Amino acid sequence: MKNPLKIIGSVAIGVIGVIVVLLLVLRVTGLEPKDCQPTDKSLSCKVPGLWLKGKPVAEPVTDWSFTNQVKVIKIQTQTPFLLPHSVPIWCAVYNGNLYVTSYRGRLWVEDIIRDPHVRLKIGDQVFDRTLTVIDDPAQKEAVLQAKGKKYPEWKVPSVASATVFRVNPT
Repeated sequence: MKNPLKIIGSVAIGVIGVIVVLLLVLRVTGLEPKDCQPTDKSLSCKVPGLWLKGKPVAEPVTDWSFTNQVKVIKIQTQTPFLLPHSVPIWCAVYNGNLYVTSYRGRLWVEDIIRDPHVRLKIGDQVFDRTLTVIDDPAQKEAVLQAKGKKYPEWKVPSVASATVFRVNPT
């Protein structure tokens, strides 16, 4: 009769091996989220992705106004479980800077509060950047109004309830 600990150990090693292979396959394929509007409530659009793939852009961006022509971008954050979490989001430009906004409690927002390093996918380009939380109420209001102009279907939240992040140029 085999030792139960050896059996459990063999099963655990097999499960870990399957997980490692699965993660390697997903790393190669990316498994990006669907190209959905953030307001789309369909089940397939609620599923987040993992790694964002694209052409890396390392140069500083001093004017993000080109994103005014882009309806949806994607953001990849790092979860506490060492796996990326990516979702489609809306963005806004104010004074040439790029901003993303949301509410506290969303997984990707909490990930950024914990670790501000993100990857943004805009078109087929990816930007590895750091985000800064904006606390100034006047600046938050200006960013929220800019986002409201870009997305008239979006209900502009109160300054107190919104979390606003500025994308750093590098």
